[in-house]
Amino acid sequence: MDVLNWLLDGDPAIRWQVLRDLMHAPAEVYTAERERIATEGWGARLLALQDEDGQWAGGACFPAAGLQTDSKEPGQPWISTLPTLQLLWNFGINPHTERMRRTISLIRDHCCWEHAGQPFFSGEVEPCINGRTVALGVYFDQQVDDIVARLLEEQLEDGGWNCDVEIGSCRSSFATTINVLEGLLAHERATGGSAASIAARRRGEEYLLERQLFRRKSTGEIVDPAWLQYSFPVRWHYDVLRALEYFRLAGDAPDPRIAEAIGLLRSRQQPDGTWLLENTHPGRVHFALEDGDGRPSRWNTLRAMRVLGWYERFMK
Repeated sequence: MDVLNWLLDGDPAIRWQVLRDLMHAPAEVYTAERERIATEGWGARLLALQDEDGQWAGGACFPAAGLQTDSKEPGQPWISTLPTLQLLWNFGINPHTERMRRTISLIRDHCCWEHAGQPFFSGEVEPCINGRTVALGVYFDQQVDDIVARLLEEQLEDGGWNCDVEIGSCRSSFATTINVLEGLLAHERATGGSAASIAARRRGEEYLLERQLFRRKSTGEIVDPAWLQYSFPVRWHYDVLRALEYFRLAGDAPDPRIAEAIGLLRSRQQPDGTWLLENTHPGRVHFALEDGDGRPSRWNTLRAMRVLGWYERFMK
């Protein structure tokens, strides 16, 4: 299989990133492809599903009551505003178009968190949600400094974060930590960050690196075998490919402690050069992006090739 041509046969959200990150096409080429996200394919389909008040499914993290699914259905519904905006961010939709500026203005004015009615871009109480809100706020030009300040205060002694602190947890969670790290990195890239936020992000990175991205620090055991399977969309969940993508985006030379994770990533490449979709997180979706678990995944192939390209550039 010619993997690059196979990737280019995908949605505009895939194509423009392939052109930019794998083929190193001129900016005018991949930018023109990026503009198609809002009018063709997945991006256009998501925008067509938007409510008049700017939300999706009438809610922030969860659909409005009338749109809730059967409680017996596995997983969380992924059709509300937060996961939909996260998808548009993953797609790389242009945040500066009139359509997206209007969308974000409506969300700012109408969308409130289910926790206690806080405005969407003010965040709520769970750091895994607040980390994603920071990343989205930065991308869509919203003020999220107060959420960042809260996240810095909530960092735990071991260097990470955990949404279960409210119920007594004093140890960090890989999933919460990766969500916060992505938000802090986005904020730092946009604003320059502060000495405190940069230090907090570095401590959070160290939390993951001390554990080689997937092992217990105490015993060296694999924390969760599911983390060695690669998902897309990642939602709030953690896996090794998501962690490797974070370190690629951070742009530093690879730390030696990710070598085992890189080896695992290489081992998952199929004979035809692709990577599979392996662990779709259950729940109601607007529509499927790929053909299902066990099938070649354009998203995971793109992401894996980006990570290996970054790693190999430094290892030469």
